[in-house]
Amino acid sequence: MAGIYTLLLLVLSNIFMTLAWYGHLKLQQTGTSSNWPLIGVIAFSWLIAFFEYCCQVPANRIGFEGNGGPFSLVQLKVIQECVSLLVFAIIANMMFQNQSLHWNHAAAFLCIIAAVYFVFME
Repeated sequence: MAGIYTLLLLVLSNIFMTLAWYGHLKLQQTGTSSNWPLIGVIAFSWLIAFFEYCCQVPANRIGFEGNGGPFSLVQLKVIQECVSLLVFAIIANMMFQNQSLHWNHAAAFLCIIAAVYFVFME
C-alpha cells in the first residue's frame, strides 16, 4: 500500500506544482492577474506550492525504502519526473488548448518511461 499512497501523493503534488508554476500564465491570459506586480504573482504561486510540498514530502517519506517503503531514492526521483511530465501534459492541454503535443513530445515521454523501466531493473 505504501507504493500506491506514494504514487497518489506524487500525482497530487504534481498537480499543485503545475498549477503553481504555470497557473499564473493562464490567469494572465484571462486578464485576472494582468496588473499584479511580480511579487504578487510569486506569492500566489508560493501559496499553491505550499500544498505541493504538503504532498511531496509525505510521498517521499512513505515511499522511501529507508522508511519501509518500496522505492529507492533514485526510483522515487525517476517516478516523480515521469508523473510530473504526465500531469503537466494533461493540465497544459486543458489550460492552454492552443499548445498541442507533437510526435517528438510523445518520443520524449517514451524515453522517460524507458528511464522508469531501467531504474527498476536489478
